[in-house]
Amino acid sequence: MANPNEKTAQKSGPRTVASNRKAHHEYFIEETYDAGIVLTGTEIKSLRKGRASLQDGFVLVRNGEAMLMNVHIAHYEQGNRNNHPEVRPRKLLLHKAEIRQLHAQATQRKWTIVPLRIYIDEKGRAKVEIALVRGKQLHDKRDSIAKRENERELRRVLKQEY
Repeated sequence: MANPNEKTAQKSGPRTVASNRKAHHEYFIEETYDAGIVLTGTEIKSLRKGRASLQDGFVLVRNGEAMLMNVHIAHYEQGNRNNHPEVRPRKLLLHKAEIRQLHAQATQRKWTIVPLRIYIDEKGRAKVEIALVRGKQLHDKRDSIAKRENERELRRVLKQEY
């Protein structure tokens, strides 16, 4: 019999709150990392409702800390006057070795660090998947679009045969 004092949490695995679909079009994704985010109470409540946007987000590494910049988390409707600012720098929780590695690769290779998605893990904590990315040129974007359309056409033809 279940303990009535325990909270009933969903054990369905990670749930994506917001994703950066534009990043897959604009960049070649080289490496990905998962990081925790330092949030206030109203921010996590707003995230659980799915009210976030990663559109212009990026990660800066300064003074040995990784900061998530330009990520929009909407105000919590039931929040009071102490509601959080919608766009503010948010600290990412990574190991020091990971932060050093990210910073070294981003500066030496002139790559960028962007958030790919924000999700709630199976324990109910907010996490962000960040990636080291390399920018695509216009011809690379055209190649990606042509490849995707060819694969889609191939799947359609194979589906008709069966």
